[in-house]
Amino acid sequence: MRALQLVTRWAVAHAAAAVVTADGRVVDTIGDPTREFRLASLTKIATGWAAMIAVEEGTIDLDEPVGQPACTLRHLLAHAGGYPTDGPEPITKPGRRRIYSNTGIELAAAAIEQRAGLPFATYLTEAVLSPLGMTSTRLVGSPASGLRGTAADVTRLLAELQRPQLLSAGGGVEAVTIQFADLTGIVPGVGRFDPCPWGLGIEIRGDKSPHWTGTTNSPATFGHFGAAGSMMWVDPGVGCGLVALGDRRFDDWPDALTAWSTLSDAVIEQWAVAA
Repeated sequence: MRALQLVTRWAVAHAAAAVVTADGRVVDTIGDPTREFRLASLTKIATGWAAMIAVEEGTIDLDEPVGQPACTLRHLLAHAGGYPTDGPEPITKPGRRRIYSNTGIELAAAAIEQRAGLPFATYLTEAVLSPLGMTSTRLVGSPASGLRGTAADVTRLLAELQRPQLLSAGGGVEAVTIQFADLTGIVPGVGRFDPCPWGLGIEIRGDKSPHWTGTTNSPATFGHFGAAGSMMWVDPGVGCGLVALGDRRFDDWPDALTAWSTLSDAVIEQWAVAA
């Protein structure tokens, strides 16, 4: 059975999914690849990638102070800035805990906006979306959660994550390298982990278990899921990436974690050898 057929069993009104191999080929799809979905926190991956482009352009530095004292752009992108999930007031000093924070990502985007002299939505479009051909994707609201786009567009981002064209090889590696490796934290809706590894806007699986990715995904797997019912990952150990978009909120979809994990395992079983 094709792995992606599992998506047809999901308790959602609409869904679309695709597999992209390490050389950028879309090797399987299901659902309408042109249907617009809320990408929710998948936005953080694109924002993190845009931040790395800004760093490589010299617009801003990863270790430049942003936010509360001793906080840097790196802290904010890695959910280590000491800010709550939502709200402007810090709840701890930087580098103490991995606190999943929309505020931190928004502060990072605001700093890039200020240095670049462009609205962040424009910078994101010019730096990431347009060069990748993600013409059906747009930022509506928060740079932590506001992207709306299609599965077809997200496959282009998956290809970029596996073989960067917009970043140097070193910049691409840095984005998915664990930052502040010893920090404990919570993946919202999944659990508390010690340690709780994270890159720059991108979650890294590490040894987290249970997890929203598959039981057979390697520790090097990186990606994100979104509260709107979306997820994407790249597994360098397997040689492919997966995007699956749905239109049912995570907090109203009791089987979401099981559905995503089961699909991930099926994709790995089907495509690991081929990749």
